[in-house]
Amino acid sequence: MADGGMAQANGIPAVTLPGEVVMPLVGFGTWQLRGRRAYDAVRCALDVGYRHFDTATMYGNEAELGRALRDSGLDRQEVFVTTKLPARGAGRERETITASLRALGTDYVDLWLVHWPPGGSARPGTWQELLAIRDEGLARAVGVSNYSVGQLDELIDATGEPPAVNQIPWSPSRHDPRQLAGNRNRGVVVEGYSPLKGANLRDPVLAEIASRYGVTSAQIVLRWHLEHGIVVIPKSGNRDRIAANFDLSGFRLSGDEVVRIDGLSRR
Repeated sequence: MADGGMAQANGIPAVTLPGEVVMPLVGFGTWQLRGRRAYDAVRCALDVGYRHFDTATMYGNEAELGRALRDSGLDRQEVFVTTKLPARGAGRERETITASLRALGTDYVDLWLVHWPPGGSARPGTWQELLAIRDEGLARAVGVSNYSVGQLDELIDATGEPPAVNQIPWSPSRHDPRQLAGNRNRGVVVEGYSPLKGANLRDPVLAEIASRYGVTSAQIVLRWHLEHGIVVIPKSGNRDRIAANFDLSGFRLSGDEVVRIDGLSRR
C-alpha cells in the first residue's frame, strides 16, 4: 500500500488515502501523554522531523498537540493530524468533531477515526455521519479503529464506502496475514498501534538483526512495519527514543529477515 512516489523529504514513505490525502507511514502517538509532557514531546517530535501526529478525544491532550503545532511555526498543511471519536460519542458526532477542532485550533483534521465500535457493534449510522462530516471538509479522510473485518463489511454494505484506515494493535507477535489481507482487499489501510509495547524487544531474532544493522530492536520492529506498508505510530516521552523511533531510513530489511520476524507471531 505504500506509495513510494510520495516519500517525504525526511525519507519516510507515505500512503495515499482516498481524496489524494497523503499519510506518512510513521507517526507520533500521544496516548498517555498529558499537559506539559505532551506539549514537550510533540515539540521534540516536530524538531526530529515527524509530520504525522495521532491523538484522540479520550487522550485529553488535543489542546497541547494543537499548541505545539502552532508554536512550531510550521504551516498547517505540512502536518498530518489524526484524532478519534470515542465510542460514547456515537450520536454526538458533530458535537465531538467541533470540540476536537476547537481544542486543536484547526479548521480540519486530516483523519478522523471511530475509536472503538460503539457498544461493540459496527454502527453504520455513525459511519454515515463521519462520511457527511468529511464531505463538509471538517476531516480530509475518515476511518475506524479496532474494527474486525466483519464490522468493516457492515459499514461497506450500508454505505458502499470503506473506511480509509483501520487502526489496530500490530507488532511481530500480533502479525496476522489474513487480517492484513482482509483489510487491504477492502481498500482499507492498516495502521498499527502499540508496536513496541506489543513486541518482545529482547527476542534473539530481533537482537540478531538489530546487531547486523547497528540499530536497536525497536528500530527493527518499526522498520518491519514499513516493509509491510503498515502505518505505525510509536509513542515515547523520552527525547532519545523519540529520535531513534524516527531514524528508520538508513537501512532496509531483506525479504528473509521480514519472514523471520513474521514468524515471531507463531511462537
